[in-house]
Amino acid sequence: MARRSKIVSGLLISGALLVTSLGVSGMAAGADSSPASSAVAAPASAHHQGHTMAASTVAAAEDRDGDGTITATWPVTGARPSVKEPPHRYFHEFQANCSVTHTRPDDPIVYPGQPGKSHDHTFMGNTTTDAHSTTDSLKRGNTACKAPGDKSAYWMPTLLKNGEPVLPVGPQVIYYKAGVTDYTSVRPFPEGLRYVVGSPMQTAEEFRRHPGFVEGWECGESYFNVDIPKNCPSSADTQLNIRFQAPSCWDGKNLDTPDHQSHMSYPAVKAGTNDNVCPASHPVALPMIEFKMAFPVNGDLSKVKLASGEGHSFHYDFFNAWDPATLKALVDHCVVGGLQCNARGYDETHPEAGAALDENYELP
Repeated sequence: MARRSKIVSGLLISGALLVTSLGVSGMAAGADSSPASSAVAAPASAHHQGHTMAASTVAAAEDRDGDGTITATWPVTGARPSVKEPPHRYFHEFQANCSVTHTRPDDPIVYPGQPGKSHDHTFMGNTTTDAHSTTDSLKRGNTACKAPGDKSAYWMPTLLKNGEPVLPVGPQVIYYKAGVTDYTSVRPFPEGLRYVVGSPMQTAEEFRRHPGFVEGWECGESYFNVDIPKNCPSSADTQLNIRFQAPSCWDGKNLDTPDHQSHMSYPAVKAGTNDNVCPASHPVALPMIEFKMAFPVNGDLSKVKLASGEGHSFHYDFFNAWDPATLKALVDHCVVGGLQCNARGYDETHPEAGAALDENYELP
């Protein structure tokens, strides 16, 4: 069984930065919430001072007024963070197993409509993702995820060895978990939600202290590395891995914001407890995505780096294009239901619960 992730204490990214992208060559490119409850500790800011925001010169197609904000069609109003403590269940998750589809120096969130402006990215899931992708175009596309209903786009900086791409092989593990103690309060992503997790401009210390940091770079028995280890055991079953968690609390209003991060937050810690609760500013609990990526490299890794720079520049993007009914079925059955599910929504330790999807990974 995979090593379990830590439960992150929430650090609200209140001053989240826009991603500054580097080309592969190394060239820089250019819900009405209630008042905060005194029972919830105010989340500390994640420190990203000194970074320059590389604003896009082109607005996203869905950003009709060009201000960098995309408002949800159906915002959540009057939401309050849940402070309930349901019966303890160690697991409340399912997997989205998605394979790599292509690489391209595009980023439809940070640089929409500007092909080639980003550093090189490795795309998983939707087969059509490019600089011009929108919610509608992704929904019309195909997917390399096991569940046909998951047409979401997932991407991260390409791993390079001696300047050549090294791509993960086969379906990668993308967990959908409860990031809050009240796992019964988690609801599906709103259609078209998108965000960036981390930053290519973060320092090694910022990467280490990031609320999404789980075990850093892993290789063999070496864990919690901030940068890619220089050496790794040369064996057939040894790969370079990284795990990183996304924020799971939504402001209930925006599908995107100018920095591509501030509409999302990590949970906060309820004062006097170890409970994770969404802050009042971001009261809507959504699934917490966790990337668990495996790269087929070992041995001498001194020439291995990311297209965005050193290992601590790791970050990733998510653009939701799930079929709403399929996502709801998985969230309700596995996350809200307190199960540890595979991509079918089936928990082998609780066969009596059945599966959310059929043998073709579709709604029955």
